[in-house]
Amino acid sequence: MSDRTADLPHQILPPISGKVRFCTLIVFGAVMMGAGVLLAPGGIGVRMLIVSGLAILLVAAFHGLRLAYAHHLRRRLDTAITGLIGADATPSLVTDADGMIKAANVTAREQFAGSDAPTLSEVLRSLFANPSAVLYRLQRRARLDGVAQEDVVARGGHMRISARWLDGQRCLWRVERMSDQPQANAEEGDFPFGILTLGRTGTILQMNATARGLLDPRSRRLEDLFAELPLVTGVVNVLHARTGPVEVIVAERDTVARQREILFLPLGPAGAVRQQALFDRLPVALVKIAPGGDILLANREARCLAGERLRPGVPLESVMQGLGRPVDEWLREALGGRTEQRSEFLRLARSDREVFVQVTLSTITDGGQRCLIGVLNDATELKTLEAQFVQSQKMQAIGQLAGGIAHDFNNLLTAISGHCDLLLLRHDQGDQDYGDLIQISQNANRAAALVSQLLAFSRKQTLRPEPVDLRDTLADLTHLLNRLVGERVSLTLSHEPLLRHIKADKRQLEQVLMNLVVNARDAMPGGGEIRIETAVRRLDAPLQRDRATVAPGEYVVVKVADQGVGIPADQMTKIFEPFFTTKRTGEGTGLGLSTVYGIIKQTGGFIFVDSTEGNGTVFTLYFPAHDSGGEIRGSRGEPAALPAPRHGEGVVLLVEDEAPVRAFAARALRLRGYTVLEAESGEEALRMLDEPELEVDAFVTDVVMPGLDGPSWVRKALVTRPDVRVVFMSGYAEGAFEECGPTLPNSVFLPKPFSLNQLTETVHQQLN
Repeated sequence: MSDRTADLPHQILPPISGKVRFCTLIVFGAVMMGAGVLLAPGGIGVRMLIVSGLAILLVAAFHGLRLAYAHHLRRRLDTAITGLIGADATPSLVTDADGMIKAANVTAREQFAGSDAPTLSEVLRSLFANPSAVLYRLQRRARLDGVAQEDVVARGGHMRISARWLDGQRCLWRVERMSDQPQANAEEGDFPFGILTLGRTGTILQMNATARGLLDPRSRRLEDLFAELPLVTGVVNVLHARTGPVEVIVAERDTVARQREILFLPLGPAGAVRQQALFDRLPVALVKIAPGGDILLANREARCLAGERLRPGVPLESVMQGLGRPVDEWLREALGGRTEQRSEFLRLARSDREVFVQVTLSTITDGGQRCLIGVLNDATELKTLEAQFVQSQKMQAIGQLAGGIAHDFNNLLTAISGHCDLLLLRHDQGDQDYGDLIQISQNANRAAALVSQLLAFSRKQTLRPEPVDLRDTLADLTHLLNRLVGERVSLTLSHEPLLRHIKADKRQLEQVLMNLVVNARDAMPGGGEIRIETAVRRLDAPLQRDRATVAPGEYVVVKVADQGVGIPADQMTKIFEPFFTTKRTGEGTGLGLSTVYGIIKQTGGFIFVDSTEGNGTVFTLYFPAHDSGGEIRGSRGEPAALPAPRHGEGVVLLVEDEAPVRAFAARALRLRGYTVLEAESGEEALRMLDEPELEVDAFVTDVVMPGLDGPSWVRKALVTRPDVRVVFMSGYAEGAFEECGPTLPNSVFLPKPFSLNQLTETVHQQLN
């Protein structure tokens, strides 16, 4: 490289287009002013010529100042670049957009001393083939990303070329030989493993010294070297060497476009796993395992993945745990060749986090002894996704089971509580059977509450949302909560003065708060403080946490904090699962937090938990703020008493496939004065309605029945009787009813179990 590229040229002038523009403006302005002066003065046109010429000269002067300032900045940049590349020990060159060399530091002039080429492409052509494609690719990537680099195989070793645009016209290049690094040739003057560079058709383009010393130089293609193709990374492959078949571990990495680079490490007595330094250099996580299960060698990639416990002399089963069977049994089968599938998923015995690895075993012979080579791949993300899928399937199955159980139980409870109500009508408080009937009624209500819990965590319960003020709700609950926590635990409430309302089912919201407080009490067996705080928080950006995204908006935040024992980190992801509990047998059902989760999600809210063992737990609830706009139902004070049901007039068609429920409902409606027609199916009801003389004022029907369901037969009946009022009953949630189709006109939903008064009052309100 000639000395003319030693320094950056300081005579860098503005672009030709800028100079031409400047000169054109000067000439044009002078001509216009000269024309105005030479012409007879006094005319309006002459004065306009002079003024226009003066304006153009002013514009030219401004443009000249800009060019001068740009020239000054460019000179300063040139000086800075000269100092930058002059101090760089790596060969550095500056080219223009066309690749013409404009400057080079001392290292570059020494390394490319024999080249007089004016372009970087011609300089590098002596080192590797087709450098123009590499330089063009780097230039384009550098324009997009600011900087780009690429490793290429050159004569005498590997080379790394990097490009960085200094401005829109010049590019800084660094040409670094990988063999120039101090650690590159620490072993035997070359890479400690064989390297093959292949073309896109599998032709061998180049091999390093280790590969040349091991392979037949007449080999031209990949199939000439390996017994089986395609090659599998990390697995033992058989290589045809000069001295015969050799077992090698193969890895592949990308290089320049349309080329492959194969790295292989010989095994066995030819000497390759005897030195830890050689084993460490292979870019695949590997362990060598003795027949007894002890680790003989573990390279750097394996230690980074599994931790420092993965070291020679340690049994593999103390570092990794089998998911389906013991590790030692799996190792024995792999060593004896008794299994075709030698890949297993194992859990690492790490205390900081949960990590899964996929281990693939291959047998080798080392010094006459059979050993195992294990290839490790990080499978944590795969196992996490698998666990999430299994959990979602389990929750879906439990939810479907809960819905079915709830339907059957609600039918039974409707019959029990309904007939109990009928008996209570014939007994007064002085009757000796009155107390027993009250006990039956109360226990039926408790059973209904348990069914409601089952529906809550499956998010299939029927909610009655209304605007709620959390301050009033907590004030109403304070007496009950204080009794729940006992004497050794204190309960503290803290409210933001301007708290917004939320829209929720007040009864279910009370259940959420009670469940959280009871859990906080149980976490503090020695006593402590439970603190409930409410506040308003506005989110200007989405809040992402625990795989949930809280949309921007205004939220009412409720925090329930305790000073208890905390939740272990490995149980944090399981606390909302149904039937999961850390309490002893008989002390908890495992439905508390799953019920809380189901209610909050069905309400449209979010729940998060923060816990540290020994320092307590904080549950944070987010509810969307609600603009009440009017009176708030569920405010403090006694609820307004419902008007007592009156004897009704009208004909009711009752359709129910459960005979006990139908018998109770028919008797209840007749007691209130209604004429009741009974049918056990939708088909029977339609046959009864075929009589035109029959007048019916209301349909009371179950939703889910064999044959025609409730909405289906009612739609057919309303074609000829459009003014009939409808009451739908169901032991399922109202959401299941909505899945049957759009809401029918003049219809209401009555969830089971219901009392005698609830049934008769609903029918009365529909008819009046």
